Amino acid sequence: MFKKILIANRGEIAVRVIRACREMGIGTVAVYSEADRASLHVRLADEAFLIGPPPSAQSYLNMDRIIETAKTALAEAIHPGYGFLSENPEFAQRCEQGGLTFVGPNSRAIRAMGGKTGGRSIAAQAKVPVVPGSTRDLTDEEVVQAAKEIGFPALIKASAGGGGKGMRIVSTEADLAGAIRAARSEAASSFGNPAIYVERYLGGARHIEVQILADTKGNVIYLGERDCSIQRRHQKVIEESPSPFVDPDLRRRMGEAAVTLAKAGGYTNAGTMEFLVDSSKNFYFLELNARLQVEHPVTEMVTGLDLVKEQIRIAAGEPISVRQDEIRLSGHAIECRIYAEDPFSNFMPSPGKIQVLRDPGGPGIRVESGIYEGCEVPIFYDPLIAKLIAWGRDRAEAIRRMRRALEEYTILGVKTSIPFHRRMLDDPQFLSGQVHTQFVEGWLATGMAEAGDTNAEIALIAGALYLHTKKPSVPASQRQAAAGSPWTLAARREAMRRR
Repeated sequence: MFKKILIANRGEIAVRVIRACREMGIGTVAVYSEADRASLHVRLADEAFLIGPPPSAQSYLNMDRIIETAKTALAEAIHPGYGFLSENPEFAQRCEQGGLTFVGPNSRAIRAMGGKTGGRSIAAQAKVPVVPGSTRDLTDEEVVQAAKEIGFPALIKASAGGGGKGMRIVSTEADLAGAIRAARSEAASSFGNPAIYVERYLGGARHIEVQILADTKGNVIYLGERDCSIQRRHQKVIEESPSPFVDPDLRRRMGEAAVTLAKAGGYTNAGTMEFLVDSSKNFYFLELNARLQVEHPVTEMVTGLDLVKEQIRIAAGEPISVRQDEIRLSGHAIECRIYAEDPFSNFMPSPGKIQVLRDPGGPGIRVESGIYEGCEVPIFYDPLIAKLIAWGRDRAEAIRRMRRALEEYTILGVKTSIPFHRRMLDDPQFLSGQVHTQFVEGWLATGMAEAGDTNAEIALIAGALYLHTKKPSVPASQRQAAAGSPWTLAARREAMRRR
């Protein structure tokens, strides 16, 4: 087993890996940009090294500096987290050539399957249904030609990375040029790779993904599925496991297809096979995410496995700790991604200082966070600041617990997506499980608008309570006058609404 691992990432995923390493008795090395000097992952790691200025290209995407730092710190392995260099075959290869273990698939597997087009090509060869589209990276002229042949609407996608970055829906040929430029630019800045391809855009489908583990001994297993249909701008915002739409037969068929694909591509370590599933439960392979997923905690909650520890053990040459016939899905888990964004202003990023932070707790609640009270949320990176996960014996209990946790969650100083999640968990269609990948976009026009006044009141109440704790207590003679204040009236209206 490794003695020391460098985490080539930041934020909540770096914190998550550090904690897993600590439980395994492995030393940790953090890297940080100038904007992240006081970040939580820097504080928690055993060692921390500055690797460059705030822009990702000069810090978290700087392969030379990261590998140099790993060698300086005498780390034996590098865990890439997700995003940044996590699916970059050149980085994985340079780790291998430098005598460092890359905690993920080897560079050959990433080249074969990690690029979206490579995975689609292998899926087609393995007779797994794929969404119609190209099976290789395309030039601008080839994208135009392919889109015409596939038909509109078409979806231009970055070949590297994920997280909704470098994706554009194109409805007409006239929109292609601008979409191509935007997709390439975003892909280059997010993943250091401007390669793109095109596929047919399937409306009204569900986004279902299958988590796999594959070791170097030839063992490959699947760990159920996650429903990631609640998305905004192709970015997942709520995930759950198991899917309320998937039955045991579909789960088995998709799981077996995922295992077949992993074996066909020589894949090892943790990975996720993503599928689109139509209303008739026909599934189509979309892409492979050759890394740990943001939403991995919901799988951990229903299987009892620690996926980060499994990753590390596999990278160290150990076998998967469980067999396929030992996998049991217990209960239901839901994850809400908490972003530093203003849901009432088109989800604009909201950088700034965390003035007040109160994490929720209680039975079945888990918080994966990269923030603390008093820290700064920088503007340079993805605005994901935390993940809130709720587990219940069934979906209904998981939703009830998530509602309670969202009500308890207090973050002041920056705007967050918490009001969006509160409202979504009250929506009848979400509660019935009748959603698809375009559901959120249509819902936002009505759902958030209706919720606006109420959530603004909640924010004002929270702010008033915070300020009240900083002032001397109010004499009894003044409390009666305060009974008619806007704060009290707002609190009463909220209490009446909840009744």
